[in-house]
Amino acid sequence: MTALRLGTRRSALATTQSSWVADRLRDLGFEVDLVEVTTEGDRDRTTPIADLGGTGVFVSALREALAEGRVDLAVHSLKDLPTAADPRTVLAAVPVREDPRDALVARDGLTLAELPAGSRVGTGSPRRRAQIAALGLGLVVTDVRGNVDTRLREVREGRLDAVVLAAAGLRRLARIGEATELLDPIQVLSAPGQGALAVEVRAGDADTIAAVASLDDPDARACVTAERALLAELEAGCSAPLGALAEVVEGTDGPELSLRAVVAAPDGSDDLRRSLTGDPDAADALGRRLARLLLEDGAAALMPTDPDPHPHPPIATPLPERAP
Repeated sequence: MTALRLGTRRSALATTQSSWVADRLRDLGFEVDLVEVTTEGDRDRTTPIADLGGTGVFVSALREALAEGRVDLAVHSLKDLPTAADPRTVLAAVPVREDPRDALVARDGLTLAELPAGSRVGTGSPRRRAQIAALGLGLVVTDVRGNVDTRLREVREGRLDAVVLAAAGLRRLARIGEATELLDPIQVLSAPGQGALAVEVRAGDADTIAAVASLDDPDARACVTAERALLAELEAGCSAPLGALAEVVEGTDGPELSLRAVVAAPDGSDDLRRSLTGDPDAADALGRRLARLLLEDGAAALMPTDPDPHPHPPIATPLPERAP
C-alpha cells in the first residue's frame, strides 16, 4: 500500500494537529508520511496577518502542494480556511472539534477582569482586540505574532501582561495548564471554525477522499458549516471583526443547532450580538439567516470607515450539509 503524504506546516502546533490526523488514519490501517510545507505566514512572523493577506496566508501553500500532487491531503486549522472555495480541493473531513474558546495566559495567574487598567494584552486578532476593548476594562491591546512559545514568552519575560490565544491549541500541545482563564463566549466570542480541523484532499482523488471520510464528525461539520455560512454572507456587506459559535444542543424535539454571533466595531466602541436556533441538517441556511438578521439590525454600520486593504475572499460555495 502506498503511503498517504500528509502536508503540514512545520510549527509545533501544526505538526501536532497533523500527527493527530495521521494517527487516526494509521488506526484505520493506512500508512501516512508527514510532508512539511512552508507558508508565507511561517516565513514572515512579524508582519500582522491582515497585512500578509488575511486568513488564507497559512493555507495557500498547502493547497498548491495538493494541486501539484506533492501531497495527498493537508490539515489546516479550520478558522484559517478562506470561505472562498478552491475548485482544486475538497474539504473531505472535519474531525471532532476541540475546545472552541479563547484562553488568557496572564502574569501572576490573573484573569481578564483582574488585570489592572493599562495592562498590555497581546493578540494578532482584530476580533479579539475589538471584543476585549468592548469590555471597557482599560486594557491596552497590542499586536503579537509568532508561535505559541513565542507568545507565551512575551508574558513570561515581562514584555506583555497577558496574551489571548485559542484554547484548542494549548490543549493539543498539552499546555492548557498555563491558561489563567478560559474566556466565556459571552465576553469574547470565538472565530468561525475555531477549535476545528479541516482535512483537504485534491479534487478527484476518490481513494484519498474515501480514506479520510470516516474522520468526519457530523456535529462538528454542522457547526462550522453554520459559522462559515454566516461569515460568507456577511462578507457581502460587513468587514467588521466577527465572532461566531454554533453548538449542537438537545431541543424539545431532538438535536438543535444553536448559533450565536457578534459583529463589533474595530475599536470596540460598539457591538451587535444575535442568536438563532435551527435544524442541524440545514446549517448553511441557519448561518445565512443569522447573517441577514445582523445586517438588518445594523451590522453594516460597524464596518471600518476605510476600505479593508485585505478583504476576505468572496462568498464561497457552502460546505456540504451533514448526512441524515
